[in-house]
Amino acid sequence: MIDFYFAPTPNGLKLRLFLEEAALPYRIIRVALGKGEQFRPEFLAISPNNKIPAIVDHDPVDGGAPLAMFESGAIMLYLAEKTGSLIPSDQRGRLDVRQWLFWQVSGLGPMAGQIGHFNVHAPEPVPYAIERYARETARLYGVMDRRLADREFLAGEYSIADIACYPWIVPHEGHRQDLAKFPNIARWFAWIAARPATRKVYLGVKDVYALSGPRPSDEERRNLYGTPTGA
Repeated sequence: MIDFYFAPTPNGLKLRLFLEEAALPYRIIRVALGKGEQFRPEFLAISPNNKIPAIVDHDPVDGGAPLAMFESGAIMLYLAEKTGSLIPSDQRGRLDVRQWLFWQVSGLGPMAGQIGHFNVHAPEPVPYAIERYARETARLYGVMDRRLADREFLAGEYSIADIACYPWIVPHEGHRQDLAKFPNIARWFAWIAARPATRKVYLGVKDVYALSGPRPSDEERRNLYGTPTGA
């Protein structure tokens, strides 16, 4: 059994997608980010960066004590290699998946997160930031679209690379991106959206970057974008 510390952000959703696709038993422990639960000492003992997702694997590979892990990419790679699910068995295939997983973690996620923040959540418009992050996110969408031009998935068969990227494409409207301009991503996106695991994970989930969604309160802003004290 895996204890899964979760909130419905793109990074939380990508790990839940993996757990569902791999049919791994897990128990969701929700972390209310807007209420500052990510700063509680018991959570920081598992995730010292005060971010979700995090896990405690009660059946670790080495057979030892329960294993706590944070950082979504590291968790996905660990569980994929542990189970042999959604990752190739050959070395070159694994390297291909890893580089696209790391591309998401280091590029697509951070840039899409920044345009989502400045376009939707910022208390006042910052035109330079909106333009800068929208342009960089469009560049990354272009990288991904070209990669998918002659293949179904990012790295061989459907893998953790695709699962990691999908939740960051879901809020494309809040990212100021039009999927009609990226036909290869649009085809890939529709295929993943139709999967039973995806439909289950996204049932009732609200788009955190929806343009028409509610705006965070002052307390939520302090907890989400600063420290519990607002410093």
